[in-house]
Amino acid sequence: MKLYCSHTSPFARKVRVLIREKGATARVSEETVSALEDPASLHEANPLGKVPALIMPDGTSWFDSPLICEFLDVTLEGPSMIPASHVERFRVLRHQAIADGIMDAAVSIVFERARPEAQRSDMWMGRWSRAIARSLALLEDEVVSLDGPVDLGSIAVGAALGYLDFRHGQLAWQESHAELAGWWRDFAKRPSFVETAPPA
Repeated sequence: MKLYCSHTSPFARKVRVLIREKGATARVSEETVSALEDPASLHEANPLGKVPALIMPDGTSWFDSPLICEFLDVTLEGPSMIPASHVERFRVLRHQAIADGIMDAAVSIVFERARPEAQRSDMWMGRWSRAIARSLALLEDEVVSLDGPVDLGSIAVGAALGYLDFRHGQLAWQESHAELAGWWRDFAKRPSFVETAPPA
């Protein structure tokens, strides 16, 4: 299998971490692409032109990080990242949903800031920033639910927090969310996160 990815994309990082936690790096090769450059190879893998995208040996493609993660969790050997139990499964998927929402908002702000200043929307950047703040507050309140064996939920939250550190240092979120920051500092030491850290 081949994963089209960007080393700065938090969504791609989520998939790359899961592959490493499954011990399956030998099963999935990685090809770095830039979604901003709009390469034809990425279009073939994902008509939406987004990373990550996964290509199977027969040419079948899978896209959207939650779908890719679930497919790989079922397909690859190794510890399960999505529990079968309904209660635990939905807890994990809920964590993934809030983390993906943080990533959506954070990436949107980055793209908005890249526009000429006269074209930027303060209204949208404000809405995205407030969505991130509310989501961090929720995770701070529920941080104990992230403890325990690694799963897709904790992987997604880690990818989201790592992206905030990478692209939104001015938020200084760790100063106002001490419990969540403590969890992240420990979780970020996992080899899967160290190996997938975005470039300095």
